[in-house]
Amino acid sequence: VDSFVYAPFDPVPTTGGRSMIDVPTGVADQSSVEERQDVLVYTSACLAEPLVLNGPITLVLHAASDAEDTDFTAKLVDVEPDGYCANIAEGIIRARYREDRAREVFLVPNEPTEFRIDLWDIAHTFLSGHRLRLEVSSSNFPRFDRNLNSRVTPALGVASDARKAVQQVFHDHARPSRLELPVAQGQG
Repeated sequence: VDSFVYAPFDPVPTTGGRSMIDVPTGVADQSSVEERQDVLVYTSACLAEPLVLNGPITLVLHAASDAEDTDFTAKLVDVEPDGYCANIAEGIIRARYREDRAREVFLVPNEPTEFRIDLWDIAHTFLSGHRLRLEVSSSNFPRFDRNLNSRVTPALGVASDARKAVQQVFHDHARPSRLELPVAQGQG
């Protein structure tokens, strides 16, 4: 089990990626994001051969929070041999809408729950000598609004509605968090 504390008043800053707001978009080095205590980082071994991905990416995340609502974010990163960490794909899920976007289902605090985070479709080649990296957190602001970790709708909340949340990520036999990758035919 890995854990981190998510504080809505100190969110992980948006660094590159897709955005319609006044934040630089596109590929950006994720090193500063990955140094934060509220970002879990998982890195593969160096690839011996190129790995071609073409299609949808999904993170199946087994996680728990001590809050009734929270967000979980995921980012796929291409780590180059020189250490440059290029963002490739990202996604988010709001816990209260994990089953259906039209119906709120709040979390039972500290109960492990399965989340499916859509990182959208991708066409990307990880070159030999590169590594795949997955970042897991609970914010990517301002691209996505901050979850206050309460039942209050984030857009309607005020500072006093926000609270810190302890997040746990499971990756054991009973709760196998995993990244589902669209490996192109003839690969892997």
